[in-house]
Amino acid sequence: MNIDLKTCTEEELWKFIATELSKNNIDVILVGGAVVSIYSEGAYKSGDLDFVLNDFSRDKLNMVLKNLGFVQNGRFYKNPECKHLFLEFAPFPASIGDDYSIVPGEIEHEGQKIKIFSPTDCVRDRLAGYMYFKSRDNFDQAILVARKHPINISKIEKWCESEKHSEVFEEFLRALKK
Repeated sequence: MNIDLKTCTEEELWKFIATELSKNNIDVILVGGAVVSIYSEGAYKSGDLDFVLNDFSRDKLNMVLKNLGFVQNGRFYKNPECKHLFLEFAPFPASIGDDYSIVPGEIEHEGQKIKIFSPTDCVRDRLAGYMYFKSRDNFDQAILVARKHPINISKIEKWCESEKHSEVFEEFLRALKK
């Protein structure tokens, strides 16, 4: 895949990085704000791509990213050509609140399976940011994704109940209906 790192979107960079990592047997899931950017078709811009590493080999990861022009800078990976986006990697497992049973969405790109939070899990992730960090931006991002993609309302309701935040689900439903 040819990618212009100077102007690429979160989606283009995700597909490029995840595909290259997959070719090198490094399994990652895209999580966080970049997922919102992708599902909102660019209406929201995150500025970074957060990945969860299913296979944690920092040396192998560093080698592959270095070959792609990304250099580790603290906990981030940056490419001098890509000044508007950077990468961050967290260790397995992916979780949303207390839920560790995440089944990511998969797409095939250039013959590789790459993974991303489903729209439902993206909404739950953003609602978790609202529940635990009082981030209204996260709540608004959840609404943005829910309005653009089919989501499993029942799963979100049960999850909010299990997190002991049923009031967030009720607020989410009211906002979604507006």
